[in-house]
Amino acid sequence: MSQNVIRVVGAREHNLKNITVEIPRDKLVVITGLSGSGKSSLAFDTIFAEGQRRYVESLSAYARQFLGQMNKPDVDAIEGLSPAVSIDQKATTHNPRSTVGTVTEVYDYLRLLFARVGVPHCPVCGREVVKQSAQEIVDAIERMPEGSRLLILAPVVRGRKGTYQAVFEEIRKLGFVRARVDGTVYSLEDEITLDRYKIHTIEAVVDRLILNRPETEEDRRTFLTRLTDSVETALKVGEGYLTVHNLSAEPPQDLFFSEHLACPEHEVSLPEIEPRTFSFNTPHGACPDCQGLGSRLEIDPDLLIPDDERSLCDGAIVALEWNGPREQGGYYWQTIEAVAERYGIDLDAPVKSIPPEKLDKILYGTAGEEVDVRIEGRNGRETSFRTPFEGVIPNLMRRYRETNSEYIRGKIAEFMTDKPCPTCSGARLRKEALAVTVNGANIIEVTSWPVLKTLAWVNELAEGGVLSPRQLAIADRILKEIRARLGFLVNVGLDYLTLGRSAGSLSGGEAQRIRLATQIGARLMGVLYVLDEPSIGLHPRDNTRLLATLKELRDLGNTVLVVEHDEETIHAADWVIDLGPGAGEHGGKVIAEGPVEKILETPESLTGAYLSKRLKVPMPPQRRRGNGKHLTIIGARANNLKNLTVEIPLGKLVCITGVSGSGKSTLLVDILYNALARELHGAHTQPGDYDRIEGLEHIDKVINIDQSPIGRTPRSNPGTYTGVFDEIRALFAEMPESKMRGYKSGRFSFNIHGGRCEACQGQGQLRIEMQFLPDIYVPCDVCHGARFNRETLQVRFKGKNIAEVLDTTVEEGLELFSAFPSIVNKLRTLMDVGLGYVRIGQPAPTLSGGEAQRVKLARELSRRATGKTLYVLDEPSVGLHAADVHKLIEVLQRLVDAGNSVLIIEHNLDIIKVADYLIDLGPEGGDRGGELIAAGTPEEVCQVADSYTGQFLKRYLEEERQLESLSRSKVL
Repeated sequence: MSQNVIRVVGAREHNLKNITVEIPRDKLVVITGLSGSGKSSLAFDTIFAEGQRRYVESLSAYARQFLGQMNKPDVDAIEGLSPAVSIDQKATTHNPRSTVGTVTEVYDYLRLLFARVGVPHCPVCGREVVKQSAQEIVDAIERMPEGSRLLILAPVVRGRKGTYQAVFEEIRKLGFVRARVDGTVYSLEDEITLDRYKIHTIEAVVDRLILNRPETEEDRRTFLTRLTDSVETALKVGEGYLTVHNLSAEPPQDLFFSEHLACPEHEVSLPEIEPRTFSFNTPHGACPDCQGLGSRLEIDPDLLIPDDERSLCDGAIVALEWNGPREQGGYYWQTIEAVAERYGIDLDAPVKSIPPEKLDKILYGTAGEEVDVRIEGRNGRETSFRTPFEGVIPNLMRRYRETNSEYIRGKIAEFMTDKPCPTCSGARLRKEALAVTVNGANIIEVTSWPVLKTLAWVNELAEGGVLSPRQLAIADRILKEIRARLGFLVNVGLDYLTLGRSAGSLSGGEAQRIRLATQIGARLMGVLYVLDEPSIGLHPRDNTRLLATLKELRDLGNTVLVVEHDEETIHAADWVIDLGPGAGEHGGKVIAEGPVEKILETPESLTGAYLSKRLKVPMPPQRRRGNGKHLTIIGARANNLKNLTVEIPLGKLVCITGVSGSGKSTLLVDILYNALARELHGAHTQPGDYDRIEGLEHIDKVINIDQSPIGRTPRSNPGTYTGVFDEIRALFAEMPESKMRGYKSGRFSFNIHGGRCEACQGQGQLRIEMQFLPDIYVPCDVCHGARFNRETLQVRFKGKNIAEVLDTTVEEGLELFSAFPSIVNKLRTLMDVGLGYVRIGQPAPTLSGGEAQRVKLARELSRRATGKTLYVLDEPSVGLHAADVHKLIEVLQRLVDAGNSVLIIEHNLDIIKVADYLIDLGPEGGDRGGELIAAGTPEEVCQVADSYTGQFLKRYLEEERQLESLSRSKVL
């Protein structure tokens, strides 16, 4: 066997048909093919899984018991396998403490940088704080201008109220004859009277001297001895603090010195600066109020009163017991009536007409003022008492903290949102840590900049002129590490991200590219990297940089195996493996392998057909005119949006485009969808910052078809989600055998006691813990994996029992139930969105994000259209082959043809070119984005020189025409 290849022999995992492939080493290899053709089964479930399994098996039995184990994939042999690293699209973490900076380790180096060369300042006044020894203070005084008349002062009271007669007496006893009080020097022999209620600063005058140049060395030594004695005395009396008052300066000025890392004026001591000072994950650095999270869950008044047109009597406050009208009585309502009577609040008026200061009395309480509460008991007896009113919001917050009931906590949480911590303003760190700067910026300011700006700041430090030679020597290696890691983030197209961004808010594509940047930083050699569509979420403009990164990883001496549909990536690959010919049971075969030219020339390859433009997504004969109505978002300012006003035509297929980080998701999801869901459906969503949305009357429903799972457990599947399983269960209940036995449709559910196998609770398998070996899942020995009991499985339809029906694919189901229109309609929509290969009962956790999104799309297609629905989709082409994109476009066009409006965020040029209307944001990502660059038909956007989308679309359409004419000439 050649040592230059990784040879996979007899791979049968999932739908793979006993295939054998050779993957050249140290090359960029792309596995492509239709969705469901077996790409991930080969790359992740076979090759990567075997690499992981071999690594784990090389460890001791003791170590293996602590590791997640992997079962041996169904393959005869894999020869020449290297250590494998998977870089997939799973969310980096759900930990709210994780940020882009912590995941990439850049923040760790920044903490070290600030600890070693940071300049501390007083958190109160901003004055630079320097810790100096007595010798350093003497040297600083000696360097002052010749002839300076100085007072050496020891502060004993700083900024406090009182008369301080005892302090003056103590100073006299220490032998001092003068004191400076509030800037004026007094003799301690005089009586000094202070106002008890005013703030005073008292300093003992330790010495008065004039800085004259000594004529002899002896005179200099004498002067320095006196100055040193005075400084040491002042530091002792002032407990480490000293003030030098220069009478010769114009105007006279005070210079503050300290032996401590503390502000001499405000008595604010700073801890010793260490890397942990800047960690929001330790008590040493974290804000004490929010414990380093930067935000707190608080009651949102807008969620508490969703409709301010209603009155308080009409139940405007919708939380728990506070929502009862006056007829219901009760303590809570009668307390509100008492507050209303005390402050003159009209409970029958719409909430929006109540002055805010009066409404605050009900929402936030009476601040200790008592109100007269009268409560009528069930026996008709009235009880009266006076009490301060806590306020609705403080009451709910207290109950949220104190209750042991998960139900009550959950109900209150419905009215809560994350709000920036009032103490640290979302910065996560203590004020002492935020007062340390490097080149004028604190560590949180640095992490709030886009990566590109942060890199420029680091470059400025590294190039000299900002740091002293000593600081630069200390920081040199730290800056090199930071520059390298930031450079990798820029190269994978993430220059718009900030280091402070929460890792949980990243898309799958962003999370994957961050891990890719981290791996390049590790500079490993001889590794097999397996990536899952790294181009997801990238604008075509950024693809070039991503490809350069993949090639850099390859050139280090690694094999890079990429599952990918992107045309540019396929063309850039050294070797391509095309799987197919179809999806599911129709896939799992190798159609072609070799250089991309071979794929193009293989007539059986759908990939080759679309790459060569023998097949392509056709342009629509004409763009829709729409229904003449619009949604207009006015003053959108969330995240990086620059006070945008955007008009969205309805009754059209509209694409929101722009480079990564330009503000597309913020505009479409954070603002528009959240606002519409709240307005139309009463959802407890918190939209981003905007002024208003006009045209709401033109739509009656908004649906966000995202890529979140359709269910978290194996009990959820496409059949249950689309409702087709309910129809199938009803059909089985109509079978003669069922009627004879008295079975209803519930008998055929694996979630309900009665028809399911009770030995495995309808799961079909049992988990056996093996301690230091992998956990084993074995078929239930009662139902043998069927999930139902024997009696239920005896009912059959066309020779198949309910378990066998769940195991059929959507395509097979269409044929099986061809005589039942209600079932066929639902299965047909799954077929239309390209999911014919998916099993009706396939567990939800095994579906990819793209598959889950298409299951949701299918459910919407099967519903009766209102003609006034707005569909919102975020990159529906994710995970789709060009042939599947073709099908997706037909489905989206059907939604629009039914009179609905479809709004898509998309980078795929095939979808962009068929849209009726484009809204292009940019020009860049992050702070340099958030502007409206172009709006109009694809043809109009192509003419906008500043639009990256327009220019790439223009070039793509030209290349399409050239390749099409070339294909025609070859045929002729």
